[in-house]
Amino acid sequence: MSRSTRVFLGLFCLLLIIWLLAPTLVVLPMSFNEKKSLAFPPSGFSWQWYINFFSNPQWLDSFFNSLKVALLTAITATLMGTLAAFAIDRMRGKTGGILRAILLTPMIVPGVVLAIGIYAVYLDRQLVGTLPGFVLAHSMLAIPFVLIAVSASLEVFDKRLLTAAQSLGASRLRAFFTITLPLILPGLLSALLFAFVTSFDEIIVALFITSPYLKTLPVQIFTSLSRDADPTVAAVGSMLFILTTLLISAGLLLGIKRKR
Repeated sequence: MSRSTRVFLGLFCLLLIIWLLAPTLVVLPMSFNEKKSLAFPPSGFSWQWYINFFSNPQWLDSFFNSLKVALLTAITATLMGTLAAFAIDRMRGKTGGILRAILLTPMIVPGVVLAIGIYAVYLDRQLVGTLPGFVLAHSMLAIPFVLIAVSASLEVFDKRLLTAAQSLGASRLRAFFTITLPLILPGLLSALLFAFVTSFDEIIVALFITSPYLKTLPVQIFTSLSRDADPTVAAVGSMLFILTTLLISAGLLLGIKRKR
């Protein structure tokens, strides 16, 4: 590859990164706006919108609701998706392909269609605005991501190791915990993270099944933008961006350290 080509590709990647980060770079300054307006560039400097987030019960309650729902969803979806991935991995031919296509359906079907169906079912079961209702709905959306992550780990897993362990006297359960689980652990952790993020950021289904008693953070953000365009929204977005960046950086550093 010539030097000019490398320079061109480097500049293209740099422009692409700037394009992707531009919305975030706009949100960060707006979170310090002195006036109650989502204006850019901001006028003045103030911490009041960050203080408002930590002092306003509506914002804090919605944040903890999202955190609770996302944690329960991550656990539920990871368990169910992992079991499904193992089942499909042991099936060959059309049956496994059909099951995989069915389980990946929530990724393909428009979110509004799923939301309407979930809302109609929840009305009869009295699950609208309940914690189990949110967890079940978000798990449905997160299972496809878990299935993809775990299936990718199982594809490169050498099954001869299980045969060798069992030939040496290990039971299936012991072989799973001592061989299979450690080898597919990166895929499980990725699946757990994907499920958590899918639930924490979900807005379409949450708008349909929310209630005054259980409102997630994305719904609170949408309500705030619809009502008064409070710059607290920018403060929340900035904090989530910083937290996500730190988590991703920590994951990359751990991955590099593990490879070394």
